[in-house]
Amino acid sequence: MHGETSLSSVKAVRSAFFDKLAAKGTDAKAIGDELFDLAELLDGNRQLERSLTDPARSADDKVKLITTILDGHVDPLTLEVAQAVASRRWSRPEHIADAVEDVAIDALLANADARGVTAQVSFQLADLHSALLNLPVVRQRLSDPHAEPEQRVKFLDTLLKGQPLDQITLDLAEHATRNLRNRRYLSTINWVIDMITEHRGRSMVTVTSAVPLKDEQIVRIKNAYRRKLNRNVYVNCVVDPRVLGGMRIQVGSEVTDNTVAAQLQNLKRAVA
Repeated sequence: MHGETSLSSVKAVRSAFFDKLAAKGTDAKAIGDELFDLAELLDGNRQLERSLTDPARSADDKVKLITTILDGHVDPLTLEVAQAVASRRWSRPEHIADAVEDVAIDALLANADARGVTAQVSFQLADLHSALLNLPVVRQRLSDPHAEPEQRVKFLDTLLKGQPLDQITLDLAEHATRNLRNRRYLSTINWVIDMITEHRGRSMVTVTSAVPLKDEQIVRIKNAYRRKLNRNVYVNCVVDPRVLGGMRIQVGSEVTDNTVAAQLQNLKRAVA
């Protein structure tokens, strides 16, 4: 999401509902499911998105519109979230669906918090990300915009059958393929992991290497980035033989690539 107006609005909405979702405990999952459905509704109805984000319409008018559509069909808290996003201003129409999706994820994490499994969900998604990294054909099927959403979900469920995954992990993994929202599957999973680490008051440091890192290497990286960022960090280790050697470290949008593959690519460009 880009644009100061939208960034300010989504931050305000998420902050306003953090405690309310936490108070729902395990029941927050139902709110998340309904908000995911609402995000999908908005994505599929551009006219509705434009109506709810039209700067020429009053906030009250937009709130009345979304209330007419949802009242009596969703949980009162889901309706309250929808009314809140409708009352805000957005830089672009599609950002309202982005905000609804963000709060949906917050709701699922509130469920995970209530059961004490938030860290477990993060680790399971990181393992899924690593497992799919070297399976391009699988990733393509999960990101195929021409396939029906339920076909992609069924394919994912077949892949994950028998895995001891938490329900929230499965919900988030399925959402990433059910509603692509013009994204690739792995990038969505990585974004969700970042949201979870932020939710837990940490930063995600993703380290890609050709071979598994030793425990002492992980500790050094964790300590270095904890000092640099002045907050706790979680190191997500990804093994990718294609990097040949060295490490690629990513924190948010900041990337430090000291892999052999990157150096060879730089050499090729210099020679060219």
